[in-house]
Amino acid sequence: MTDPRRARLYEELSRESRRHLAAYVLFNQAVADHLGLHPTDVQCLSLLTAEPGPFTVRQIADMTGLTTGSATRLVDRLERGGYVMRAPDQEDRRRVLVSPVPARIARVTAVWDDLGQAWEELLGEHTDDELEVITRHMRRAHDLSHAQMERLRSRPKPD
Repeated sequence: MTDPRRARLYEELSRESRRHLAAYVLFNQAVADHLGLHPTDVQCLSLLTAEPGPFTVRQIADMTGLTTGSATRLVDRLERGGYVMRAPDQEDRRRVLVSPVPARIARVTAVWDDLGQAWEELLGEHTDDELEVITRHMRRAHDLSHAQMERLRSRPKPD
């Protein structure tokens, strides 16, 4: 890269991205602690409510990057807490589907809603065009993150 301004911007963006990601992980931990949940449980609930379901444990494993055994234990914890329920698939009785329990999910949603006003104020500082750019970036970063996770999982672990 020969353009010094662009190099500086990439460096600054890299630094701020690392700070943002670390802050989000720590924020997620604080939300989990507040709710008495594991941080992975909070993220799983977020994923289960962001997409139309229900889901198989295999789908939950794929969404979270967990093994099916770990995803099963995750679903077990969430079911014990009343956050999800299992039901036989009406089209394939061999499969079990996992769905969020709306009344219990409301407990998590209430925390997000309580904190959401500050996020709305932050985003309110942007124009519609800027929000479109941010949304496009987040969508593409999501897709890239999943592709990068697959790359990491396919490589041998370093010694």
